[in-house]
Amino acid sequence: MTSAETSANSGEGFGGASVGRAAALSGVLVAAGTGLGFLRDLQMAHLFGASGSTDAFLVAWTIPETVSPLLIEDAMALLMIPVVTRLLARGDGLRPLVGTTLPRIVLGLSVVTIALVAAAPVLVDALAPGLTERGPAVRCVRLAAITVVTFGVAGFMSATLRAHHRFGPPAAIYLAYNVGILALIGGLSGTVGVTSAALGVACGSVLMIAIQAPSFVRCLRASRSRVTDVQDVDVWVGLAAVAPVVVYTVTRQAQVFVERFFGSGLAAGSISHLNYAQKVAQVPMILSLMIVTVTFPRLARASADGDTAAVAHRIQRDLAVASAMVLAATAFLVACAPLVIKVLFEHGEFTAADTGSTASVMRVYALGLWGQMAVGLAARAFFAGRRPTWRPAAVLFAGLAVTAVIGGAFAASGGTVALAAANAAGITLAAVLMLAGLRTGVAPVSLRRIAADVAPLVLAAAGACGAGLAVAGAVGGRPPVIVQLAAGGLVTAAAFAVLTVLAGPGLVASWIAIGPPGPRFAAGVRRVLGALVRRGRIESGETSEPADRTGTGDGARAHAHARARASGGGDPAGPAGADVPLGRSLR
Repeated sequence: MTSAETSANSGEGFGGASVGRAAALSGVLVAAGTGLGFLRDLQMAHLFGASGSTDAFLVAWTIPETVSPLLIEDAMALLMIPVVTRLLARGDGLRPLVGTTLPRIVLGLSVVTIALVAAAPVLVDALAPGLTERGPAVRCVRLAAITVVTFGVAGFMSATLRAHHRFGPPAAIYLAYNVGILALIGGLSGTVGVTSAALGVACGSVLMIAIQAPSFVRCLRASRSRVTDVQDVDVWVGLAAVAPVVVYTVTRQAQVFVERFFGSGLAAGSISHLNYAQKVAQVPMILSLMIVTVTFPRLARASADGDTAAVAHRIQRDLAVASAMVLAATAFLVACAPLVIKVLFEHGEFTAADTGSTASVMRVYALGLWGQMAVGLAARAFFAGRRPTWRPAAVLFAGLAVTAVIGGAFAASGGTVALAAANAAGITLAAVLMLAGLRTGVAPVSLRRIAADVAPLVLAAAGACGAGLAVAGAVGGRPPVIVQLAAGGLVTAAAFAVLTVLAGPGLVASWIAIGPPGPRFAAGVRRVLGALVRRGRIESGETSEPADRTGTGDGARAHAHARARASGGGDPAGPAGADVPLGRSLR
């Protein structure tokens, strides 16, 4: 065992140093995997640009993009971590569970994979009926279908390892995944074109298993062989906890289905323009939710204590802070979109025309960032309770319907910009409905207070965007593009800060609460960095709570503990954090 793996696996006892080492290593591995995922997108843009072939690959990419949150990040973790934890608490063996459960999982997922391979032409026609390069899409779908099995096995192994407090290998799976994709693209793109990316997806998914196999085998060898029985009630309780989150996740992902369905009828490369724009635009939204994760333990504790006033106060304050971050980023992205896309993507096969199309889409996508953030924040509040709730999924379905109607009505005339506008309109409606639903489903949140906090920030963002556009127009194309981008970014940020203060000093109260530079400020920074690490661990379903090794209660309390452990916390009154699927992954 390597020293790094020893550090990551040193969860037993969970002293402060062990937790710190495991969290730090997990954070580094997850960050590296995410970085390689972005590098993968840059390499795709460089080698293939935005074309019919990249559209074909992205249709196939829908498969791993959909099954990953289900088989690795959500359903498998929510089901298996509590089951394995209970076995360990009772002193039962792991081998019988693996021997009976894993073959059934592999068999069931293999049937799904074979069905996808056989029905690949039908699936391509259903997902993207107007695709210009149907043949490459079918080949890529058949290769990507392998991930249904490999992701299922990788997710099972990850859940088992996390239940044993072995965090290093599960945190490294997306690092291995993207290494496989990058290696195959780099080695085979010249001979098989975009199919190399699909081959890389299949190879990378196998590496996700390989990187966990040594630790998984050691867990089996160290496990007792006493035969145990998993009670049916455990399965049903697990399914009850999983179902609302699974439906929520699939509904979020369905926005991508809508985009690619209508985008396939547009010019070749349209699906790729949508994808590149979304990958960049969602970064500030995810960062804002990472920082809000710092306060989630207080929200969950107040929810468990029944202190609805404290829950409402926490939601309103977090929304104000996250809104400021997201709206500032929106102003920057709208003002500097062409410069951002040019710096990141315009090289190789990615042309100036692709930059213009992607930038136009990103400007409209950015208008929905507040809705994306608010949905994620509100969903956390809903899922902080002890009982599963279907309201987030139902609200998202309403937003999805709006996206589909607008997209279907205007895609032919407005192109990718219309699809981006449909996405922004649907998710913003879902955000408003979900925030309104908090009043009856979670806590007495004041919608008037939320409007009073957000409206001045929207005006400040509009003014800052205007300032950024003015600077971009003034400098023209004379300085280097990176200098233009830096100037536009600085002016936009400064204008937003000034206008926010002028709009109302109360809006910055949440920032001032962190304190001036000094011990309190440093503590705040440490909490933010801790949230970033926890985000990586939580996305993998990890936990660092000693309570995970103990038995569970019964009834609603046991159900809440099982969900908290599966999502990364120990006790529902104070988990380390919680992850709510964010839709399209940066990985």
